[in-house]
This record gives sequence, structure tokens and C-alpha cells, in this order.
Amino acid sequence: MRLLICAGGTGGGVYPALSVLRALGDDAVDVLWVGSQNGMEADLVQRAGIRFTAIPAAGVHGIGIRSLPRNLYKIGRGIIASRRILNQFKPDVLLFTGGFVAVPMALAGRKIPSLVFVPDIEPGLALRYLARSARVIAVTTEDSNRYFSKKARIVHTGYPTRADLEAWNSENARKHFNLEIDLPILLIAGGSSGARSINQAILAMLNDLLKICQVIHISGKLDWAEIQDARDKLDKSIAGRYHPYPYLYDDIGAAFACANLVISRAGASTLGEYPLFGLPAILVPYPYAWRYQKVNADYLQKHGSAIVIEDDQLTTLLLPTVQELITDSDRLKNMSQAMMKLATPDSASQLAELIKSLGKTSPIKTEGLLWSA
Repeated sequence: MRLLICAGGTGGGVYPALSVLRALGDDAVDVLWVGSQNGMEADLVQRAGIRFTAIPAAGVHGIGIRSLPRNLYKIGRGIIASRRILNQFKPDVLLFTGGFVAVPMALAGRKIPSLVFVPDIEPGLALRYLARSARVIAVTTEDSNRYFSKKARIVHTGYPTRADLEAWNSENARKHFNLEIDLPILLIAGGSSGARSINQAILAMLNDLLKICQVIHISGKLDWAEIQDARDKLDKSIAGRYHPYPYLYDDIGAAFACANLVISRAGASTLGEYPLFGLPAILVPYPYAWRYQKVNADYLQKHGSAIVIEDDQLTTLLLPTVQELITDSDRLKNMSQAMMKLATPDSASQLAELIKSLGKTSPIKTEGLLWSA
């Protein structure tokens, strides 16, 4: 079977698809990954040893009128590039997991059986469009059902997490980061680029935090120089409790496994990775991400596993909230149990089986159905 994956971003696109590929295992699957030019996904995909190619792509929602013609031109170029790729690779199944990069590919390959995975609870405009022609729509939670036609084939799979995350437990993770045994651990997860407002709030209260807990701070690369400077200025009596990193790749599971509490944005990965570890969360939805992160955060808060703080309330609410939670083991335990109830550890396997089913049973063949480039 030939599988073409079209996905951008990290938590919403790349990591779920990589998890599904791992679940496909040693089955005879020839894979090609298509991403956006200058996208952050290229590094992660190529690190995994997967063939990668890029196409021009751009969004059209929420942009200024001056940018619209240029973006439409990019989409047109992306469709042409997609036709060429499809004619050369001849995939049996298309997997879309998010991002506007999938739109040109979906237009070019609209007759090829496709599976759309919706990582966030509320799908973006691109995924809503892709879902119209998808054979199967896989959703992280059943709350997503209301965004699609009642006639659509919707399967609740949960969010697929990477198998290597489960290699870590609290004991080996603490040793990995050289952490103290008797002091709680706060994780700040800023992602690859970082979350500047969270980073700034953490630096302002860092001395107060280090009096009550150890801190693993994934700052992102953009603020890394400032983070290093703050680390170097810490008093020696508490400096050993601060563990900053610009980004964690293979050992991100260790951070999840040993943390007692996490502060982060509310991207799609929070719906899968935090439940996997039963990790209580303080979520700060990114205010410029439409409603997607807010909907994710509200869902976790509704289930008693997270507390939501708005971005403009960070300076006043974050420190007292952390101080209250990190010292209340009973409340953290209850939040952890609530978070763990949302876990779907077999999600990647379910998605892999759906892909196999599309590849084996579909009567549609790619040959002769693709437009010429």
C-alpha cells in the first residue's frame, strides 16, 4: 500500500501522523510525506527517516485583503505541485491531519480515498473542507461530531500518542533530569517556538516558584538567550532546581512522566499526551488561535483535569494558582485521575486499522484518475 501523508505543524499534525506510522509497523507501506515549504515539520519528519517533499501552500482565512491574491496564487501553485506528486507516487490512501498545506493536495487528489484526522476538538476551516470528500473522519473526542455532517462516517479514535513516550516513568525520568526526590516538579511546556507571554510570566516569578518546587522549563528557541541569562543570575541555593531547555525531542516523555503539574498552551496534543500520563494542567489558550485552543482547554477543565487561565491574566493569577495546586497533593491526585480517564492509548492502532481498511477495500484506483501536471 502506498500512503501519502499531508500534514503541517507539530502537535496538531506531525506527531499524530508519526504515531500512526509507528502503529502500522512493518506492514508493506510505502510512505511519502508532503508538507509546506519552510514549515517546521520537515525537520521532525526527516529525523524519523521518512521521505519528505514540500509544496507551496497558504491560508485564506483571517488574512488581509492585500495578502489574499498572493495566497491564492500559492494555493494554485500548490495544486499543480500536488498533481505532479500524485502522478509520480500514485498513492492508494491519503492521510490528512491538519494545516492548510493539505488543501492543495486534497483538491488535486479528490478521487483518492482519504482519512481526515481532527486533532483539535473544533476543526479548522481546512479540515472542515477536507472532510467533505473524506471516506472517514477520525476525531479526538465525540464533542467534534457536531461540526460535521450527520451523513459523514465519523470514528472516535482519541488522540494518537507516540509509543516512545511510554518508555518513561517517574523514577527513570527523575534520574534523567537529575531531580530531587522530595520536591514537586513543575513543567512549563512552551513548544518548539515557545510561548513568550508564559515565558515572561515564569521569569518574573521564578524565584518564588523555586522556593516550593523544581522547574523543567521548555522555553522554545526564540526566548532561549533570555532564559539562559535568567538561569545564570539565580542564587546558587536554588539554581539547581531550575532545568531550562530550548526544546526536548526524544526525552519529552521524561518531562511528562516526572512532572506533578504542567503549564502550557492548549494545542491538540494536550488532549492526548497529558491524559496518557494523568498530568494535571494549567492551560493558557493562545489568544490568537481562533477558538481552537480555548475549546480544548475548556473541555479539559470541564472534566476536572485542568484549570484555564486567560493570557491577559497571567501576571495576576498564575503564581497563586501554581502555589495553591503544587502544595495540594490531594487536589493534584484528583485532577490526575480525571485526566487519566480521558486517555485513549489505542488511538494510533485504531487509525492504522482505518488506513489499512481504506487501502484494501476501496474499489477506486489512483491510476487514470489523476489530472496531468
